[in-house]
Amino acid sequence: MPALALYEQVKEHITRKIQDGSWPAGHRLPSEHELVAQFGISRMTANRALRELVEQGRVVRVAGVGSFVAEDKPQSTLLQIANIASEIRARGHDYGYQLVSGERVAASADVAAWLDLRAGESVFHSVCLHLEDGVPVQLEDRYVNPRVVPDFLEQDLKATPPSEYLVRSVPFDQIEHLVDAVLPTDEQAKRLSMPAAEPCLLLTRRTWTRNVPVTLVRCLHPASRYRLGSRFRADGNPTFG
Repeated sequence: MPALALYEQVKEHITRKIQDGSWPAGHRLPSEHELVAQFGISRMTANRALRELVEQGRVVRVAGVGSFVAEDKPQSTLLQIANIASEIRARGHDYGYQLVSGERVAASADVAAWLDLRAGESVFHSVCLHLEDGVPVQLEDRYVNPRVVPDFLEQDLKATPPSEYLVRSVPFDQIEHLVDAVLPTDEQAKRLSMPAAEPCLLLTRRTWTRNVPVTLVRCLHPASRYRLGSRFRADGNPTFG
């Protein structure tokens, strides 16, 4: 096996310290100058190692202060419909759920376009909040096509999250995921217990059954508390587990 490049050796050293718990979240890393002295490398090499660790989400850099071990963010897959309750419990944390609203509304022009309906046509709308250890991590804003799921509002949505009911009850054969970086509205920030000036990750998902749209859902996550990503094989199939 060829020897690791110098910057990779530095990255491996830092990563090992993080993974074995020697350097917990918030721990201040050695400065570039200290890494240069410790490893006998150039300032450019030390900078590259730290920069790539920042890009991988392991380290955060604060201008004029230094580099620190990043908080570990939960990661949700983009290649399947993730069950957020299962994800949270699998991490050994407590899952919480709150139904904010569930009602029948007239579809706005954009919602109608997303669901292949006519503007003003009846559509189901639900809003709910998902929490991890009592902290909000996802605000779910969902529209459901009544032509496909006519009994959606007849379910006890206070007890069963809409996503769990839909995955269990409606077969889907297509999924579309879009991810954007956005700022929350004041109301969204309040529900997520976060400053309105901090960014969020917005996951927009649509599902279809036999080419008919089933649901449009927008899941808003505080970027400081959540990560979206996937692992998949070269043939394009997702790798789970």
